[in-house]
Amino acid sequence: MKCLAAVLLGLLTGVTTVLSKTVEYDFNITWVLANPDGARLRPTIGINHEWPLPQIQVDLGDTVVVNVLNSLGNQSTALHFHGIFMEGTPHMDGTAQVSQCAIRPGSSFQYKFQVNQPGTYWYHSHSGSQYPDGLRGLLIVHDPASPYHKDYSEEIVLSISDWYHDQMSEMMPHYLQQSMLHDPAPDSNLINDTQDLRIPVQPKTDYLVRIANIGGFMGQYVSIEDHEMTIIEVDGVYTKPAQAQTIYVAAGQRYGVLIKGKDNASRNYAITVTMDKSLIMMAHARPQVTVTGWLVYNEAQPLDKPGDIDISEAIDDISLEPYDSEPLFTKPDQSIILNMGVARLEDGNSHWTFNNIAYTPPEYPTLYKAIEAGSISTNDAIYNQSSNAFILAENQTVELVVNNGHMSRHPFHLHGHNFQVVYRSESGAGNFADTRATEGEFPQVPIRRDTATVNPGGNLVLRFRATNPGVWIFHCHMEWHAYSGLVITLVEAPLALQERLQISALPKDHLEACPRQNLPTELAVENDAVVGSEEAAVEADAATPDKADHQEGSGHERNWNR
Repeated sequence: MKCLAAVLLGLLTGVTTVLSKTVEYDFNITWVLANPDGARLRPTIGINHEWPLPQIQVDLGDTVVVNVLNSLGNQSTALHFHGIFMEGTPHMDGTAQVSQCAIRPGSSFQYKFQVNQPGTYWYHSHSGSQYPDGLRGLLIVHDPASPYHKDYSEEIVLSISDWYHDQMSEMMPHYLQQSMLHDPAPDSNLINDTQDLRIPVQPKTDYLVRIANIGGFMGQYVSIEDHEMTIIEVDGVYTKPAQAQTIYVAAGQRYGVLIKGKDNASRNYAITVTMDKSLIMMAHARPQVTVTGWLVYNEAQPLDKPGDIDISEAIDDISLEPYDSEPLFTKPDQSIILNMGVARLEDGNSHWTFNNIAYTPPEYPTLYKAIEAGSISTNDAIYNQSSNAFILAENQTVELVVNNGHMSRHPFHLHGHNFQVVYRSESGAGNFADTRATEGEFPQVPIRRDTATVNPGGNLVLRFRATNPGVWIFHCHMEWHAYSGLVITLVEAPLALQERLQISALPKDHLEACPRQNLPTELAVENDAVVGSEEAAVEADAATPDKADHQEGSGHERNWNR
């Protein structure tokens, strides 16, 4: 039997290898004009002269190649593939000044990585405070062997996001000058980058609905009228089925839910997305908090106004369990305590801090420094203090404890990993040490995800295993907070990293990105900050003509997305 199992496993592995392919995208990043809520035409960052942005659609095991040409003219950029672990390719994480130098205007840069995680992901700029200006899109990894593949026949993909009428480069300086750092309220809410979404559906058809919050700030409550949602995935992790009428999706989070089509086409049903109004601190801020889309069974039937979402029905994601029943990581080898705060620093601006340090992107990518530093790479003193670096030993269990002294909810995202959500206190509970919680109170099979929220005035405990050598950041996914300092750097297994990756082995375009900062490679490179820059004008594309060699080979797909 063991021999037969080995043969079958070998055959399956061989089939997977044969079927895996390379999927290639050419992304010319340009300014366009967009008016998704119908209220104001504004400069927006598009791809290939279009916005909304193309979806990246691949199958499990595929290799993704994204060729980036920065034609913005006035801003550098970088693309992060949110939720993808980048195992073996930490230099492809796409975080400016962490895993690479920023891509300067007029420069090209290639990302190449294999996707070994199924589910719902997204890509977005990780340079400056750029992505709320439109540089964000979806990345879907299909899994033919999903444990739920027989439970649906069609897919629906929904992005939800907040929207500002002004550019981040205009708003951010005003934000930083405040003493209390009140977050600017978005002007409106979008579903699939519009406010008039209508999705044709069929009766008696089962759907997988993928939901991703690609916004820069607001958490969102999501409900589908008279359609119970069965959660089967969070942040790329399959879950045991859990029913929900309403789900809360923080910035950066994703869900996969199953819904059953109605028996007939007698009416249409609303998809309602409502901002978390508790995040709007300014009393005079009155954004359009709710947006409605529609499941259209019959175009001849009206689109009736939906009722309000009952946010009290939102499922608590900490109650979910992973499908694989991975048990709690006990007795962490390293516990990192992170106390949130706000401070006015020497630059005269207010900043968010962890342990009284406001993160500032280093001038030379931290990944490169860790690779080049040799044996002293395990000494956190060699990294800039403002990078807020912590060294992780290989294969150890790491615990992150976030103490939120702020009276607002915050979503935190970890690059390079997902984590077990071990404990989340109620609002106002104070620091974790004060709760006196014990291991016995933690779930024995905790949910895993890569983005989790901490309650106002409460605390959050996360655990993961340090099995992915690289340099990864952990940060608030409210862009106002990340840009102003609410970030730490995790230098994971740097000695193992040096055995697997050398500077000389980095792609040529990655190495060339640093000298283009007008400084020597071995020295610091200029931090590409957009604070204080003028609002961008929409300029004609100064890029070189698109390549003409649209070659396709066996097992190789190319998506030009023009």
